Amino acid sequence: MFMGEYRHSIDDKGRMIIPAKFRDGLGSSFVITRGLDHCLFAYPRSEWTQLEQKLKALPFTKADARAFTRFFFSGASEVELDKQGRIHIPASLRDFARLKKECVIIGVASRVEIWCKEEWENYYTQSEDSFNEIAESLVNLDL
Repeated sequence: MFMGEYRHSIDDKGRMIIPAKFRDGLGSSFVITRGLDHCLFAYPRSEWTQLEQKLKALPFTKADARAFTRFFFSGASEVELDKQGRIHIPASLRDFARLKKECVIIGVASRVEIWCKEEWENYYTQSEDSFNEIAESLVNLDL
């Protein structure tokens, strides 16, 4: 399980350190892809395989399912940790997530999210006010 928030920088070559607390869970090779809200999602191989099976089961006759799977899979890239615990994030994914110098890496249960610092701060500020309302709306999900 991934949890917590960490701040790291990305260098000019697109390399970023993965927090030590996330390295064991992600493994030496894992998948990153376009996420929602302009962040990147990183999945350990086992989680990626489970998600892949679920997405493959979506009906290809539905336009929304085709659009989502195209978006999700076309951005996916396998990355490997180097000896310093860094990964190289492809330019297309850096552009999508608007990654600049400073990044925020957060744990979200079964995945890790990589955010541009400014994007994360904006998202967090906007969501913080509605957190209680969201929690109340989730009561019906038996959490």
